[in-house]
Order: sequence, then structure tokens, then C-alpha cells
Amino acid sequence: MNNKSNFIIPIAFIGMMFFAIGFALGINSFLIPVLKGTLDISSGASYLILAATFSTFIIFGYPAALTIAKIGYKKTMSLSFLLFAIAFALFIPSASSGNFIYFLIASFVSGIANTFLQASVNPYITILGPIESAAKRMSIMGICNKLAWPVAPVFLAFVIGKNTTDTLISDLYLPFYIIIGVFILLGLLSLLAPLPEVKAVGEDSENADDCPYAANKTSIWQFPHLLLGALTLFFYVGVETVALGTLVDYATSLNLPNASSYAWISPVGMVIGYICGIVFIPKYLSQSNALIICSLLGIAGALLVVLTPAAISIWFIALMALGCSLMWPALWPLAIADLGKFTKVGSSFLVMAIAGGAVIPTIYGFLKDSVGAQNSYWIALPIYIFILYYGVSGYKIRRNTVN
Repeated sequence: MNNKSNFIIPIAFIGMMFFAIGFALGINSFLIPVLKGTLDISSGASYLILAATFSTFIIFGYPAALTIAKIGYKKTMSLSFLLFAIAFALFIPSASSGNFIYFLIASFVSGIANTFLQASVNPYITILGPIESAAKRMSIMGICNKLAWPVAPVFLAFVIGKNTTDTLISDLYLPFYIIIGVFILLGLLSLLAPLPEVKAVGEDSENADDCPYAANKTSIWQFPHLLLGALTLFFYVGVETVALGTLVDYATSLNLPNASSYAWISPVGMVIGYICGIVFIPKYLSQSNALIICSLLGIAGALLVVLTPAAISIWFIALMALGCSLMWPALWPLAIADLGKFTKVGSSFLVMAIAGGAVIPTIYGFLKDSVGAQNSYWIALPIYIFILYYGVSGYKIRRNTVN
């Protein structure tokens, strides 16, 4: 895959899959206020929908890697879309019964699908070309992914024909039937897609000398830059999910009209950042410097959200999102670099870290119950500071000898 012209078709298909990931996750931002209003549950309880979706990463991250090793990237992608279809089929009886536990189970199955898809598409796009330009490719994927987040609630509102505050769970049948059909079609397309199997440098055991740093390692635990990267990714996914997944709920809390329309604020900020990544990385900006800049933007955004008047504070979530934009594209290649034969296992480790999307938003939800919607965004500040540390020095830590 060294010929750049060979990248175009695989990137187009993988971009479609990143869009599907964003769409599936974006549905949560619509479900949270609907379930809260219809089932009369607390904010903390409603955010368990996100917890159910993201908790699967830590449980199924490694099995997903084993599946990829067994059947390859492409078949794993196809399998994930079948799991998505099953998940949304489960949402229909959940809506019929009005049982919150059933919604959590459906969200959990959706999370399993998301885990398998993330475990395959992220390392695939990272090693599809040179590692130093991985953030550029990931930025393109990020645009596909983040534009899908607001498309989901807008699509649901359009098909249902009601605002978020007026929607009942019984209104969800038709859009979920449509989504099931789309995911089955995507599964077939991904199975037929011309996606060659790819390998990272030194991934084959007989070629381990191609990656000297990994050659003498016997365990994934001997890669400190990966372990720190996974922790950083855990925090990042959590704060990004807060920036993307709380907008409709926050707008509803502020009694703003057309709350679902505010779902666009964060994706616009992130797309601006992704465009900058495509233009500037790696020619003008290294992946580590991009991470530093984005961390500083995130810190500024978090402070402005909590310190400005509530009526305008929601707009500064776009700055938080802009800060998040190049974090995933930069973090993934920095953490996965020099893993050699441990690349697939290391990738599964990073996928497991996506469980941060279960923990941080849930904490945000319970903070909202106790300190209010605006003050709950304080949770983002220490997270951005830790990500800044990884961008400055954390990714440089290497262990050169086996003790």
C-alpha cells in the first residue's frame, strides 16, 4: 500500500464506516433527553445509556483483536455491522415496553458492535500508510465520524416529526427499522469492499528485526508509551463524549428552543480541527505538537464553558470540541508506534481504553444532578491537563531493556 493512489478506495470505504460509528453514537444524544423525560429518570441514570455503550470496549476489546487475527480486518468490519443491526432490532421491543433496562441491554449490544468496528478500522487506517502521516488520515476519518454525530438526532427528529422535548419512546419504531436496514446493507458492502489486509512494520514475527524497539520485548506491558497512551485515550474519549453527547441535554436544561439543533456545535468545532490536521500534518505540524495545541484549546474551552454566563456558555463547548479534534488522530499513532509484532494486541489495548466514554459522561451526569449542568463541565479541566502532559513528554517514555 505504498502507492498513494491505492489509498483512495480503501479510505473511502473506511470513511463510510467511521460515519456509521458516529451515527450510532450520535443516537445516544437524542435518546438521553427522550428517556429522561418519558421514563422520569435522573440525569445520572439517563447517562447510563452512554455507560452501557462504552463499557463494552474494556470487555470486548481483546476478543475483537483475536477476531481480527483469526478472520482479518474486513470480515470483522462486516461482522460489526451485523451486530449493529441486532442492537437496533433490540431497541424496538425496548421502546414497546418502555423498560429502561431493555434500553441499556440494546445499548450494550450496540457497544459490542462499536467495539469490533473500532478495533478494526482504527489500526487499519493507522497502518494503511506511513506512520508519520497517520494523523492526516485519521483527521479525514474524524470528519466522517463527527459529522455523523449531529446527523443522527436530526435524522431521528425528521423521521419522527417532533422536537426532542415532544418525542415519546413509542415514536422510535420507524427510524429504528430504517437504521436496521442501513446497517445490514453496510455489512454486505464492507464484506465486498476492495480492502486489502495490511500489517504494521515488524508485525510478522519473522520480521521483528524491522522494529528493533519491539524485537526484545516479551509483553505488551513493556511499552510504557502505549500504557500511558491508553490511559490518555481513556480520558480523551470521556471528555470528547461529554463535548459531543451532552449538547442536546444541556440545551434542554437551559430551556433553549429546538434543542436538537445544538447538536451541531461540537461537530463543527471538531471538523475545523480535522481540516487543520489534513492541511498541516505532518508537513508543518508534528503529531505531538498537534496534541499540545489541542490540549491548550481544550483547557481554554473548559474554563470558558463554566465561567461565562449560562446563555452563551453552550457555544464554548465548540472550543472544547476543537481541542478534542486532533487528539484521537495524534494519540493513536503516538501510542501505537514501535509496537512491531505487538501491534494488534496494542491496538486492542487502545480500543479497551475507549471505555472512558462510559465512565466520564456518567460522572458528568451525576455531577449535573448535584452541582448543575454548567458546573458539571469542570470535569473536563483536569482531563485536558493530563492529555497535555502526554503530548509534552508522556509519549517519549521508552523502555529499552527487559529486566
